[in-house]
Amino acid sequence: MITLDAQQAAARQWFESLRDRICSAFESIEREAGSEASFAYTPWNRDNDPDAAGGGGVQGVMKGRVFEKVGVNVSTVGGAFSGEFAKTIHGAEDNPQFFATGISLVAHMANPHVPAVHMNTRFLVTQKRWFGGGADLNPPIPYAEDTADFHARLKRACDPHGADYYERFKKWADDYFWLPHRNVHRGVGGIFYDHLEGDFDANFALTRDVGEAFLDIFPAIVRRRMNMAFTDSDKAKQLEWRGRYAEFNLVYDRGTLFGLKTGGNIDAILMSLPPVATWS
Repeated sequence: MITLDAQQAAARQWFESLRDRICSAFESIEREAGSEASFAYTPWNRDNDPDAAGGGGVQGVMKGRVFEKVGVNVSTVGGAFSGEFAKTIHGAEDNPQFFATGISLVAHMANPHVPAVHMNTRFLVTQKRWFGGGADLNPPIPYAEDTADFHARLKRACDPHGADYYERFKKWADDYFWLPHRNVHRGVGGIFYDHLEGDFDANFALTRDVGEAFLDIFPAIVRRRMNMAFTDSDKAKQLEWRGRYAEFNLVYDRGTLFGLKTGGNIDAILMSLPPVATWS
C-alpha cells in the first residue's frame, strides 16, 4: 500500500471524479443512440509486486453503437524506476523513487465522421512535483468546424492561467504528435504540456480546467457527427488512419513506455489501440 500526502490525495480524487463524469457523459450518448452499452470496470493492483511500492488502478472500457471502443483509465502507483529509465524522468536522475496518479482516455468511434480523441492528465512526484497532460483530436475525416471548436475550447481553458500557455502547449502537441517515418501529424492537434512545477495550486487548477474543457467540447462534437451517413470508402479511410494511430502509440508514445517501464497493467496500457485497423 502507498500512503498519500494531501497533494497526492487531492490529485487522485480529481482524476477519479473526472473519470466518473466522463464515463457518465459517454454512456448518455449511447442511450441517445438507442444503445444500452456501459463501461465495464476492471481493477488492478501492484501490492504484490516486490519491486513496487504498491498502488494500482481501474481500467474502464465500453464498446457501443457510437463508441466502437473507448477506454478511460485511472491509476495511482508508486515505486522506483529502473536505472537507465530513471535518467530520462524529470527529477529522478539521482533518486529513482516515484509516485504517479492520472487519468488516460482514448476513444475510437464507430462512425468515421466522428473524430477519435485522446486525453491524459497526470501528477508525478520524484524529487520534483509536476503536472502534465493535454488532449488532441484525431479525425479520419477532418472538419474545420470541429477542429476550430476543439482548439477554441482548450484555449479558453489555458488563457486564465498564462497568456502564452495555449500557443506554447499547441506547438508542443504539434511537435509531439508527429510520425517522423510518415512525415505527418497524428491528427489535428490540441495541447500538450509537461513538467509544470512550483505552484501546485495554480498548476492543479490548469489541469482541472483542461479536464473540464474536454468534458465540455468532445461530447458536443460527437453529437454533431454521430448520425451522419458514411460510405465504405469513409470506413476504409478510418481503418487506415487507425493504423497510423497504432504506429504512434507503439513506437513514440511516452505514456505507453512509462506504463510498460513501471509495471503497469498491460491491458490498461494498450487499451489505446484501436479494435480494428488496416495497413495498405
